[in-house]
Amino acid sequence: MAAGYADLLKTRYAARLLTGTLVGRLPNATAALAVVLFVRGQGGSYALAGALSAIYGVCNAIGQPLLGRAVDVYGQPRVMLPASVLSALGMALLAAVGVEPRWPAYAAMAIAGFFTPPLEGGLRALWPGVLQRADRVHAAYALDAVAQEVMFAVGPLLVTLCVAAWSAAAALLVINAIGVLGALSVVVSPPSRQWRSAPREAHWLGALRSPGLLVLISAFFFVGLALGSIAVAAVAYADQHGGGMVSSYLLSALGVGALAGGLVYGARDWPGRPEARLRLLVVLLALGYLPLFLVPGVAGMTALTGLAGVFLAPALACAFVVVDRHAPKGTVTEAFSWLVTTFGVGSAAGASVAGPALEGGGPAAGFAVAGVSGVAGLLVLLSMKRFLGDPVLPAEDAVRAENDRNGAVEPGFRAGHQA
Repeated sequence: MAAGYADLLKTRYAARLLTGTLVGRLPNATAALAVVLFVRGQGGSYALAGALSAIYGVCNAIGQPLLGRAVDVYGQPRVMLPASVLSALGMALLAAVGVEPRWPAYAAMAIAGFFTPPLEGGLRALWPGVLQRADRVHAAYALDAVAQEVMFAVGPLLVTLCVAAWSAAAALLVINAIGVLGALSVVVSPPSRQWRSAPREAHWLGALRSPGLLVLISAFFFVGLALGSIAVAAVAYADQHGGGMVSSYLLSALGVGALAGGLVYGARDWPGRPEARLRLLVVLLALGYLPLFLVPGVAGMTALTGLAGVFLAPALACAFVVVDRHAPKGTVTEAFSWLVTTFGVGSAAGASVAGPALEGGGPAAGFAVAGVSGVAGLLVLLSMKRFLGDPVLPAEDAVRAENDRNGAVEPGFRAGHQA
């Protein structure tokens, strides 16, 4: 298994693109924690920190698909690097002006959120041209999902170290400067500079005119909602079980489960249609969330959260494949960005829904939100099954689809082509 991933990363530019994208996404992965620490350090309230984070999240949700569409039209370097710089400048503005008066802080968060570069969608658009084989592309999607778990574990640690060594304001500056360097590493690479989206049909809906994509992002809104509720419920559970590191145990177990599941999933080539496989993975994902409401002791709860995470990375990796199959021609970066955005919005919604549930029924009710959300995502996929059949491809794409089934990927494989 490790050898397979090692071979994948030995492909020219693969390791560079994956590393650069992860580093470039550090500011987004750590924004919530960095902003809370900065606001508290300035004497602001948690309510203000939440409001600033909400502005960042909303503007990020608006900006990602719009920037993704711009990438599909103008290419990666002309959009990604300026966006990364502007986002970093937004965080620098927050560090400079502080939290009083409020309106400059709100404006800084809006800029930082809106201009967060769509590096995640951009990387998935590059994989086919770099790896050239369908089995390697599918493995790369799984490795990408696994690497995100590592990033979300390491990122908060880097923020904490910066705050301890310097200050919360310095943490904002350092993390975002590192993010710009990561984006720069990606956009100056030959694959990024040479990549061009396939010709696109002008349509105001862009990627959203695909019924299959709409079904997919609707389902993963609920998966994101489940994860957001687990994050909040874990804190409430910890309060009832000694506090301290208990919530970290649960969330770390969730991440370790996802990491293990993603590594195993990406290590082999799976037969059959990815749409059918995705439904099975979401069934298993929902079944993993349901037992959480039992809230056993710490050891049992840690084991349950670990099991709940096992099918997350495989489901995401399979979803990336399905997005690539159903995105209208010339919209693949935008389509990937819609999935990422919807997942993030769902996570934020889950955090807000879990709060009232916890007030009314304690940790069990908070974790029950995750179970209900997982089932809701599954029901969306099952009830809209007819929209996630084999995508209808034009004649020129039928040849590419046949090459895909035979294990070969042309430079023009769905996501775009090399100039």
